[in-house]
Amino acid sequence: MNTKTVGDAGEVMAEQYLVAKGCVVLTRKFRAVCGEVDLIVRDQKTLVFVEVKARRSDRFGTPGQAVTERKQRKIIQTAECYLSAHGMADGLCRFDVIEIYYRNAKEHRINWLKNAFELA
Repeated sequence: MNTKTVGDAGEVMAEQYLVAKGCVVLTRKFRAVCGEVDLIVRDQKTLVFVEVKARRSDRFGTPGQAVTERKQRKIIQTAECYLSAHGMADGLCRFDVIEIYYRNAKEHRINWLKNAFELA
């Protein structure tokens, strides 16, 4: 299984996990000029921009560690584009990371990092 396949499977797992936790999925793979956000969900009254990172091992660090400061800035810029396009500039939002430790479709562990990073 290649990296893209693991990533795509991870996004599906993350979406199912968040729905089971009570979140409402608003958008998948939102793209703007400055970047992409894997999932945008509503968690009660909070709009959440979610980056999904799936890994088969932590040999190169945890999945969450792959969300570097540069990647965080791109996600924040993309979130600003989404908020502006939807007239939600004053809305409450946060940035989460879903870590998926993936062996196969039946063997995986999910870790939800709420407020993984903030607007600087």
